[in-house]
Amino acid sequence: MKLNIRKLLTTILMLAVGVAFILPFIWMISASLKPESEVFAYPIQWIPEELKWSNYKTAWSDGFPLYYWNSIKVTVITTLISATVSTMSAYGFSKIHFKSRDLIFILVLATFMIPAQAILVPQFLLFKYLNLFDTHVGLILLNSFSVLGTFMLRQFFMGIHDDYIASAKIDGAGHLRIFSQIAVPLVLPAISTYFILRFIWTWNDYQGPLIFIRSDHLYTIQVGIDKFSNESGELYSLIMAGAVSAILPLLIIFIIGQRYVLEGIALGGVKG
Repeated sequence: MKLNIRKLLTTILMLAVGVAFILPFIWMISASLKPESEVFAYPIQWIPEELKWSNYKTAWSDGFPLYYWNSIKVTVITTLISATVSTMSAYGFSKIHFKSRDLIFILVLATFMIPAQAILVPQFLLFKYLNLFDTHVGLILLNSFSVLGTFMLRQFFMGIHDDYIASAKIDGAGHLRIFSQIAVPLVLPAISTYFILRFIWTWNDYQGPLIFIRSDHLYTIQVGIDKFSNESGELYSLIMAGAVSAILPLLIIFIIGQRYVLEGIALGGVKG
């Protein structure tokens, strides 16, 4: 068999890039299981001689479970609302014909060009006026409506041939039934992909909780880790234990949903 040098070099390059990406994560896990004195030892000892699981016990001993629960609650509810709203609006902008539909969609899409930091002050004042400041309800509403999600899912709904919709209308189905029984199942991989992305974005959100949450018992995991790192000083073994704990839900969600992500990418590749 003839050796393909180009393919071999490409494989080696991709392997090197993959290792470079995963190396910091491996170091983080290694550091979380070391005594503090060995964290920055040189040369690096990737596998500690004695695994110090007590780092995780210490990291979880002070408020961490509450921050974890707050993040789970806020992230799950936000993701469910955002996925539902984005899916319904995407269907409306792609399969329901009404006056000035495309113009309205362009106006909605134009708001995506506004940096999030530019509207922080108006959002802050509005939340204070509506008594949503320093509440989980306000934090959930902050990320529950996504222009990017609507735009992304609209592209997939547009890939559904109008004959499906017309046939369903002939059989007496309304838009609600067409949406739930025909359109959504056809683009389910794309919806699942957005669900995973929204979950990751919301879980990792630091700016929102930092600005709109003031009470300690309402902190999410990202703000909680920042507080923990300030209180623990430069004990990097404990900080790494907290960081590893914080990203575990993201790994679980991606491992469970990676099949849907790949199906969504494949669906987008053959669409049209």
